[in-house]
Amino acid sequence: MIASEFKKRRELLMAQVGKGNIAIIASADTRTRNRDVDYPFRQDSDFYYLTGFNEADALAVFIPEREQGQYILFCQEYDEKKALWEGAHAGLEGATQEYGADDSFPIDDLGDILPGLLENKHKVFYPMGRDPDLDHHLMEWITHIRSQTRSGVNAPGELVSLEHTLHEMRLIKSSDEIKLLQQAADVSAKAHIRAMRTCKAGRYEYQIEGEIIHEFIDNGLRAVAYPSIVAGGKNA
Repeated sequence: MIASEFKKRRELLMAQVGKGNIAIIASADTRTRNRDVDYPFRQDSDFYYLTGFNEADALAVFIPEREQGQYILFCQEYDEKKALWEGAHAGLEGATQEYGADDSFPIDDLGDILPGLLENKHKVFYPMGRDPDLDHHLMEWITHIRSQTRSGVNAPGELVSLEHTLHEMRLIKSSDEIKLLQQAADVSAKAHIRAMRTCKAGRYEYQIEGEIIHEFIDNGLRAVAYPSIVAGGKNA
């Protein structure tokens, strides 16, 4: 997906969030499988829809009509050793230059910076109940801001479900999204045809599944939307 598509989505979201309010959404977390091996990472769909950012430990903030920049991305700082071991990652510079953030900060500084961004906002749009840690910290930050009321700082007075707005947006597909959906459908069709052509007596179920996965990966599709159901013999 081209960068301008993500930018359009963010602009549409901020138009609905409105001036004087703020929207927050966190990335998915990594999940440890065993020792130093993680499960395959799957980004949060809503987070990716708005950012195109496919890394864990990140949080996006949208503040309509903020003079210093409307889109802020908190993420991991670039680490050469991590990049060598786990692969390339954007870092703070990449967050702005490659992913269109107006500003970027280390995710470790979230607790120092985000409370200030919440000050004097009327509503906070965020996925309530999805991330217990974010729920907890957000309540702490708002409570702290309320304690400063006498100094002229106001805390947000309303929490709004971000999904209601965001999922309405996601229902309507752009021409670029439709092209990608068609591409995925075409590759899926090719994978099923490949499986049928290679299906014969004596082959194992996992071998047929492997043909399907091969077609997906060979066409650049690493994230599979659904698992294969392959059954032979009595399993059929």
